[in-house]
Amino acid sequence: MATTLNATAASLLGFLHDGPQSGYDLVGTAERSIGNFWSLTRSQVYRELSAMAGAGLVVAQETGPRDRRAYALTDDGRAAFRAWLARPPAEEQIRYPLLLTLAFARHLPAGELAAFVAQHRAVHAARLAGYRRERAEALAAGARPVDLVTLDFGLRYEEAVLGWFDALPPEVTGG
Repeated sequence: MATTLNATAASLLGFLHDGPQSGYDLVGTAERSIGNFWSLTRSQVYRELSAMAGAGLVVAQETGPRDRRAYALTDDGRAAFRAWLARPPAEEQIRYPLLLTLAFARHLPAGELAAFVAQHRAVHAARLAGYRRERAEALAAGARPVDLVTLDFGLRYEEAVLGWFDALPPEVTGG
């Protein structure tokens, strides 16, 4: 039986290649490894684990510490993951709440808009600094170029976004 995976389920199967993990552990793994560009909620993780167990892609193990149940990848799960990975990725879709606010900026007081922009710029500056630290640590630990491609995207993305912030007109930034 061929199982068509969504990206959330596929990412969980990808993480399980490294060994059994509980739903709680998978949420943490996702936050650390893909959280900067792909979001998963706890409810999504548990819903997908249940569905994948029902489809035979993972098998639930005995309940462990703190009543957590780890899930292990099955051969069918490995095959479904490989099939998902072999499909061309879908096109990205930008969902940036600040852009939505800016689309209606004429309805906001200038000071409030400038505060929103300043807050978002600070978040992106902090992310860029974090990515730079992560890259230095990864290189010091012997990371290969292929291990750095998503991190490199993050660096370039944050640099581009900060450049965009710096080019905003004064009526948006309050400058």
